[in-house]
Amino acid sequence: MFATLSDRLADTFKNLRGKGRLSEADIDATAREIRIALLEADVALPVVKQFVASVKERARGSEVSQALNPAQQVVKIVHEELVQILGGETRRIRFAKNPPTVIMLAGLQGAGKTTLAAKLAVWLKEQGNSPLLVAADLQRPNAVTQLQVNGERAGVKVWAPEPGNGVGNPVEVARGGVAEARRTLHDVVIVDTAGRLGVDAELMQQAADIRDAVQPDEVLYVVDAMVGQDAVNTAQAFLDGVGFDGVVLTKLDGDARGGAALSIRSVTGRPIMFASNGEKLTDFDTFHPDRMASRILDMGDVLTLIEQAEKAFDSDQAAKAAAKLTGQGGEFTLDDFLEQMQAIRKMGSLSKIMGMLPGMGQFRDQLANFDEREIDRVQAIIQSMTPAERANAKIIDGSRRARIAKGSGVHVSEVNLLVERFFEARKMMQSLAKGGGIPGMPGTGGGKRAKAKQPPKKGKGKRVSGNPAKRAEQEKTAAAQKAAAPAANPFGLPTEEQELDPADFNLPPEVAKFLK
Repeated sequence: MFATLSDRLADTFKNLRGKGRLSEADIDATAREIRIALLEADVALPVVKQFVASVKERARGSEVSQALNPAQQVVKIVHEELVQILGGETRRIRFAKNPPTVIMLAGLQGAGKTTLAAKLAVWLKEQGNSPLLVAADLQRPNAVTQLQVNGERAGVKVWAPEPGNGVGNPVEVARGGVAEARRTLHDVVIVDTAGRLGVDAELMQQAADIRDAVQPDEVLYVVDAMVGQDAVNTAQAFLDGVGFDGVVLTKLDGDARGGAALSIRSVTGRPIMFASNGEKLTDFDTFHPDRMASRILDMGDVLTLIEQAEKAFDSDQAAKAAAKLTGQGGEFTLDDFLEQMQAIRKMGSLSKIMGMLPGMGQFRDQLANFDEREIDRVQAIIQSMTPAERANAKIIDGSRRARIAKGSGVHVSEVNLLVERFFEARKMMQSLAKGGGIPGMPGTGGGKRAKAKQPPKKGKGKRVSGNPAKRAEQEKTAAAQKAAAPAANPFGLPTEEQELDPADFNLPPEVAKFLK
């Protein structure tokens, strides 16, 4: 979504690298590039002016002029200012003291409210709540049917007493839905209302009537992130006509510039609470301003990645795999490898997962062209093996590989490649699990192994005379020389008997006077 903005900002910061200090010209040039980047991303002009002015003011301050690395300090300032225009802190749902908590969804036509209602219900279920969906959109054809289908997919009950398609009273449906939730002990009610235009006075009044009838704890304004500057105007019109408490961004996985959506918070003063970035019902999460700012600046979003991994990976299964890698729970097999891959698939698209890593913006084209079916092919190859072959990949010879390739519908070369990669990956993971680093990579503990230090060979000793009288004379001379030699200093410095003369060092007069 924010690829254009991210690329322009990255190019801007490249010009600052290696500079020991920033001049006024550098700051002005950087501010100009940031302004252009934000305007190209469709961010509202008042927001751009405020943002650039704040960055310039802070860049001229002591936090940059006295910094060891001014370029990094400017990036830090831009990151902090981005967090501010995105809302500052994460805003959570305010649950009612006496259930049910009523959440009303409203917004423009085509913003995706009905699908988002089901996504929000799934998210609330994961948090331990029991939501009820209320079909109060009686205007759009088949809106009620769509909500019922989505509710069934989400495993959530739907209150739909009216068929819709222009039939029924949406205010009464919403009021009846809240009463039904109290009767059936659902603790959250999600009211899906009809989409409307900012200039549609009749539907705006209908939304206000539903709000007055159910007294929602949260009114969420659903915004299509791909809509241009008009999204800001309609958001302001809806705020004046009905009012809302928070914003939900949909279609964040689109290829539009998306800057208008970022402007809504600054223009309306209402926080962005949730973000939807895919077609699956699980592609929905809390909006974190600091994490979104990090993504825009190509710093990654490792915290979200960790949270998704915790949901997808079974802790016991992961512990068993780790034990196998350290050699304490048997050998890591292709079955274990397949389980790990299936857990990764639960996290979502691999290109999306890789995009959360820092610095992956430079590989955006490669990630966009990544074939997600590659994982399906790997899975088909492994599942075409016998249990014995998955348990011990070393027994997979030529004839077995030909059979596996035929069973999975791939070429033998792909089977060969998978087996080779499995052995390499297992070797690397075992090395990392044992703290040995990546084999062959300097700096990770996995470089070439140093040879054990051999004790020095015993050299030939000093020749000793075979004549007893002469040998005694030699020993007496050696003892006298040892007694006359000064004691060695362990630091290689002169001993106490040797006095240091400052004049020997040719020191400047202002330094030599302190040594007298």
